[in-house]
Amino acid sequence: MNIEQRNKLNQLLQNWHPGTLLFSAWLNKNGYSAQLMQQYRKSGWFSSLSKGVFYRTGDKFSAYAALSGIKSQLNKSFYVGAHSALELFGFNHYVPMGKPMLMVGHSNKDKVQKWMTETDFEFEMKFFVTETFSAPQLTVISKNSFELMTSVPEQAFLECLLLTPKQYNYMDLFYIMEQLTTLRPEVVQSLLENTDNYKVKRLFLYMAEKAGHAWFDKLDRSKIKLGVGKRQLTDKGVYEPKYMITIPKELFEYE
Repeated sequence: MNIEQRNKLNQLLQNWHPGTLLFSAWLNKNGYSAQLMQQYRKSGWFSSLSKGVFYRTGDKFSAYAALSGIKSQLNKSFYVGAHSALELFGFNHYVPMGKPMLMVGHSNKDKVQKWMTETDFEFEMKFFVTETFSAPQLTVISKNSFELMTSVPEQAFLECLLLTPKQYNYMDLFYIMEQLTTLRPEVVQSLLENTDNYKVKRLFLYMAEKAGHAWFDKLDRSKIKLGVGKRQLTDKGVYEPKYMITIPKELFEYE
């Protein structure tokens, strides 16, 4: 390895965080050709995770590092969402069995690559596509030295409702709703006005009212369109006429 190659290698390693992934598009843009990366691989500094995806040889894989790199290097839409985002903000009741799960939202235009589902991360990454919110509310959280695009709590809970009943249990989500005393009514208002998913809006408002949160009374419900017709959320349940939804009996009777 010549002096120039070693200097460029030192630049890569200078601010290295364990678990970081490097993508060929970013590498090429920053002066690291495919031939140069091949040289680094032959020298044992880097290994290939997949075509165009590299990691430092010996590093443990990090889901947070992967998502951070996808955003910072490739500007893709992947972000931490649903209950995983709520956990980052300190809200949690949902405890999956087995390997911890990381819920990752993304738009239709960004496809999930094979390496993202087959790599042995510390989490099982589960991906969901949503174009539900025309004005999505995302923020950046620092976790383990990585910057993560993340749903704000208000959107994260709505995403959980979106994924019921296949991904989440209605009662588990209501237990989380009871913790959400600090939601911002202006953010909730914007999200509910800017989605056409009537099931999510009706269920959210029902749970929020049932939980008795102070922020619920600050919503202008006249601007939140709930659609027409009944929605049956469960086969055997109780009909709630105010929001025109059939909900599980356990949720209806819970006090």
